[in-house]
Amino acid sequence: MTAGVIVRQRFGRVRAALTVLLAAGALAGGGAAGGGSAAVSADVLRTGRAAPAASGVTYTQFSMAVARGIARGHLLTVDLARPDVSVDLLYAGAVGARKAVSEMAGTQDAVAGVNGDFFNITEGQHPGVEPTGASSGPAIAAGRPLKSAVPDGQRFGPALPPGTTAEDVLAVGPDRRARLDRLSLRGSVATPDGRLPLRGLNLYALPVDGIGAYTPEWGTTSRVRATCGTDTDRAAPCSKDTTEVTVRGGRVEKIADVPGRGGVPEGSTVLVGREEGARQLRKLSVGERVRVTDRLVGQRPGPARFAVGGFPVLRDGAPLPGLDTVASAVRTAAGVGGDGRVLYLLALDGKKGNAGLTIGELAGLMTRIGARDAVNLDGGGSSTLVLREPGSGAATVRNHPSGGAERPVPNGIGVFAQRL
Repeated sequence: MTAGVIVRQRFGRVRAALTVLLAAGALAGGGAAGGGSAAVSADVLRTGRAAPAASGVTYTQFSMAVARGIARGHLLTVDLARPDVSVDLLYAGAVGARKAVSEMAGTQDAVAGVNGDFFNITEGQHPGVEPTGASSGPAIAAGRPLKSAVPDGQRFGPALPPGTTAEDVLAVGPDRRARLDRLSLRGSVATPDGRLPLRGLNLYALPVDGIGAYTPEWGTTSRVRATCGTDTDRAAPCSKDTTEVTVRGGRVEKIADVPGRGGVPEGSTVLVGREEGARQLRKLSVGERVRVTDRLVGQRPGPARFAVGGFPVLRDGAPLPGLDTVASAVRTAAGVGGDGRVLYLLALDGKKGNAGLTIGELAGLMTRIGARDAVNLDGGGSSTLVLREPGSGAATVRNHPSGGAERPVPNGIGVFAQRL
């Protein structure tokens, strides 16, 4: 059983006192069974005095002792119960584009934010193929679906815990409550010969035999990467059996043998098929009518107004079984408390000499700060937390990214509130 004082946070207010936690066992949930946390003789969580950052948003720095040294981090506590506070997706204006979190926050006038999902940063496995910069999981901005999830075997980042998938997200519903959800694509391509299943929306990796749709939200990035790898092997060769069909105004405008690049005009959709999907698309002719439909469907009531991909590490106050307890790294996480009315955004400091956390330790930390549910987001050189100082016109980086400077990323979680 854990002895000490737990940091309590309610509706965006952190108890403004130096707090010390002494735990006799594991970090995660006081040693909850299956938590996957590494045993330590004692862990110490120290939080500095909370500073109001904006209406309903509080910023705190903290440090925690682990066996490897001291892990230091930065925490935003967001009160979603306030009508003037909201969160939404930060993104670079296109799925296949990247920008620094501070730049995206400035462009979208967010008061704070953290980086988001894992993404297609490099293509060393497929020489000559352009990396897309696109994220792995689903994404929704202002109620508009931007993309669906790649196959589990094609995602980037640490191995998924048992029972989770690339479709898992942190989301906010129409009730303005944050939640964990799972978003699946439901869509079709209606042709004169019948309906074809749509297997992807703005993806860097299509399922084998699948057809994917690319809209103006994709951007100008090459679509070749979408036909590389398989559902279980990201490094598998690119498919040699591909077709690309451009649909404009509801009719086939152009058919090509290989995926192209360049922006998709408004009112147009580009369909990319591989293997059986390619063979089905080759049956189309220029001028034929085609209707493409797509939507992201969650498991929770009400459509998501915002969503970003990330894999769950905490559900109902308990760490998930099978979390990694070996590999430590700089990490970013998002947690939900207060029956969905409190959102915790956390990023570790990557400055040299600071310790990282394992996934198991991260889950334990999220329970300590008050989260009942939490997801792990992209970490390492991507981990970034930005904040706009009261009276300042720009969002500045509060942690030290491990690469020495901000890394351009595809998306993040933006906090929007009345400035102080």
